[in-house]
Amino acid sequence: MSNALSRREFIAGTTAFAGTFSLLAPQTFAAEGSSPAASGLDFPLVDYHAHLDEVITLEKALELSKERGVKFGIVEHAGTKENKYRNLISDDAGMKRYLAMLEGKPVYKGIQAEGLDWPTCFSKEVVAQLDYVLSDALTFPEKDGRRVELWRPSVKIEDKQDFMDRYTDFNVQVIAREPIDIIANPTFLPNVLQSQHDALWTPARMKKIIDAAVKYNVAIEINSNYRLPRLNFLKLAKEAGARFSFGSNIHGLDVGKLDYCTEMAKALGLKRADIFSPAPPGKKPIEIRKLEGPAK
Repeated sequence: MSNALSRREFIAGTTAFAGTFSLLAPQTFAAEGSSPAASGLDFPLVDYHAHLDEVITLEKALELSKERGVKFGIVEHAGTKENKYRNLISDDAGMKRYLAMLEGKPVYKGIQAEGLDWPTCFSKEVVAQLDYVLSDALTFPEKDGRRVELWRPSVKIEDKQDFMDRYTDFNVQVIAREPIDIIANPTFLPNVLQSQHDALWTPARMKKIIDAAVKYNVAIEINSNYRLPRLNFLKLAKEAGARFSFGSNIHGLDVGKLDYCTEMAKALGLKRADIFSPAPPGKKPIEIRKLEGPAK
């Protein structure tokens, strides 16, 4: 079984154990499938974290986008061939094919970058043809060099405080060392730690990630699948001047349902100026960022 199937099957199955995540978030839900006109917000709804698969073909995604009044940002995994995702984009030729597939469609074109070393796979000119790049910290480098896939239910943590310190620092590295627009799945924790979410995500740890996002102009994703980050993190981020994006990160027919995102946006009083939109040509992170530190 490939990593892509494992992560995607895990994400698709999160609805089945939503009770676990409900411990981590408020219990009120906005109406499903809210359109921009009905959302009560002053900006259009965009799901920047939508994946295509056997069920959600490009044609189906366009149908659901129109039905829900939500524009989709389509992302495909991209990085070195060490990342065993189905349809992984790992060179300029693959990126060009992907861009051509989406050309002329009413979607934003993005990638989900994998690993700190993904920029070594592509030319800046080709990456700049994307509308945006998102990344996350869910593939975590352990002390012994192993890449631990934190979304797997089987993940074990020996020393939770040590893990949290290193995980927080890795989130900062992803933001500081990758030319990205969006940090996705923020504050996600392995299954074994989810019940301790509030205790482990201390104000100091949250502030490190938020400060990095503001410094490097990286938008913080509000994720409707995991119902993360929680409101306390989002309030700190808004006070710090962060921008936000919405992402369903749902594989299957519920893609584009942004209930938690709109709920949090209303609670925070978010306006158009608080919301991410893709940078224009010449201003994209791959074109203007001076990256910190060597890729690993």
